[in-house]
Amino acid sequence: MAASNVEDMNQQGVRWTADQVLALAPDAASRKAGSKLGAAGPWSEAGNSSEGAVWGLCKGSGSKPYQTVVDTTGPAYKCSCPSRKFPCKHALGLLLLWAGPDGADGTVPEARPPEWAEQWLADRRKRAAEQGESTPVAGRGGEAEGARRRAERRAERATAGATELEQRLTDLLRGGLAGAESAGYGMWEETARRMVDAQVPGLASRVQELGSIPGSGAGWPVRLLEECALLHLLDQAWLRREQLPGPLAATVRTRLGLPVSAEGPPVRDQWLVLAQYDSADGKLTTRRIWLYGEESGRTALLLSFGAAGRAPELTLPVGLVLDAELSSYPGAGQLRAALGERFAVPEPRPLRPTTLDVADATAAYGIALRDDPWLESWPVTLRDVVPVQEEVGGAGGWQLADADGKFALPVAGKAVSRPGLWKLVAISGGAPVTVFGECGHGGFTPLTAWPAEPGAEAISLS
Repeated sequence: MAASNVEDMNQQGVRWTADQVLALAPDAASRKAGSKLGAAGPWSEAGNSSEGAVWGLCKGSGSKPYQTVVDTTGPAYKCSCPSRKFPCKHALGLLLLWAGPDGADGTVPEARPPEWAEQWLADRRKRAAEQGESTPVAGRGGEAEGARRRAERRAERATAGATELEQRLTDLLRGGLAGAESAGYGMWEETARRMVDAQVPGLASRVQELGSIPGSGAGWPVRLLEECALLHLLDQAWLRREQLPGPLAATVRTRLGLPVSAEGPPVRDQWLVLAQYDSADGKLTTRRIWLYGEESGRTALLLSFGAAGRAPELTLPVGLVLDAELSSYPGAGQLRAALGERFAVPEPRPLRPTTLDVADATAAYGIALRDDPWLESWPVTLRDVVPVQEEVGGAGGWQLADADGKFALPVAGKAVSRPGLWKLVAISGGAPVTVFGECGHGGFTPLTAWPAEPGAEAISLS
């Protein structure tokens, strides 16, 4: 690591907030258990280093205390407890102790790491340096040729899958949508399996969603027809990909679920962590982290994956600012990026993203759909909005309305049942707030909020 980078890291001296620590918890149970360990009582020999490490011994049920260490430059965690959660409750408790008043008053003093912590930190950073230095060796013609052939075989399977799906959509429409309701989910499940066999997981996922539409309530034929049309458009785009502009062809590959790599030049910036949340499909946990670049003004998405039941490794607390490089993935309107070299530990800073009013936010989503018709949502930060509840057809519907009441965005149905909405209502108290979230055809999903007070910290809603 360059000397200037080390100097940047040695200038850390900034502790996280409790909210930023709790945002790392893999689930509510871990958040509750970690909070109980955030006091000095169970801890001994705790300390921290200016190079981004916190460690300590936590008394447990056994005769030996648990050895817990956190690399805050990742962050990454190591604990001798048997938990399979990352971070475990001991790591969360240690970070809460470090972030709280006890840590600032000397319970977690700056010191040299003990041998057991120093060894893990050294091994981890050595591996990170080796991975950063490893580059493909030019001239390996055999490997390149093998990769090309594998890509061709997968493209052939994808073409066969798209062709088969086109035929099934044709059969469905020829027989009438009413047949989809009587056929049940089995027809779609079998088709989804065929798409998995064709190695196009993006198509398989969309087909599975089709199966749930006939039972989704009034108006389902319209929704089913809309989704079939989008699937047909995606199939035809793949089958005619040679006629598409390069960026759009890359987007089609992404939507089919074919592998792509980050190709854009690295962009170094001060990246504000806007939001972080997980979603699971039974086999995989996907973590989405939204970032905003201070100088570039860009919004970027980092994806991290973990096996079912395990949290992904990459974690960035909301509200921290990361000095790092990002490389973009190809595709029209695609915001996904790969995290490259980091030049300092993440730290809190009073940085806010560019904001839009409600009308401009919906227009931004419409423009994004022009580049990617299969886009489900678009990240925007709304300024001066108030959460309001309105009686619609006898049921309460939530909206985010401009302060003057001229325009409003409905809150997405999936967000209404989440605790984050009520947290947003409490933060607002009827006053305008700034809210970051995802704007889509199903409404707006709030993820992070900033109260109206000057210098107020970001509060995660996810």
